[in-house]
Amino acid sequence: MFKKALLLGIISGALAGLASVVYQNKVYLEATGVEFAIVKPLNIFAASIAGGLLAAIGFTLLTRFLKAKGEIVFNLLFAILSFASILLPVGYKLPLDAEAPELFYGLAIPMHFFPALGWFTLKPLFFPSKQA
Repeated sequence: MFKKALLLGIISGALAGLASVVYQNKVYLEATGVEFAIVKPLNIFAASIAGGLLAAIGFTLLTRFLKAKGEIVFNLLFAILSFASILLPVGYKLPLDAEAPELFYGLAIPMHFFPALGWFTLKPLFFPSKQA
């Protein structure tokens, strides 16, 4: 089970990283014309994969110890932690010379939900429902 969860974490993290980089460079940059040099694609990608790996560990532990309730507890915790993680960009102090610092939140905050979206989207491929 851990191997499947780990593979799900890596793939969903990579998907989230790719979605975040596309969002940054295609969607957000084209919509606002503002680029934040401090938000580097490699860092975004690494953080997304780290989120997927942590999710895999959490999912495995919770489903192992809480059995049937483990998945719902994991889903709830993943959602709560995704929301809590937006405190990081909110509390981040941009350099004084940053152009349009008020637009930083529109770039950074949505990316914090991409790992959870990737996980929840791909999970049925790795762990199909047992309901018939």
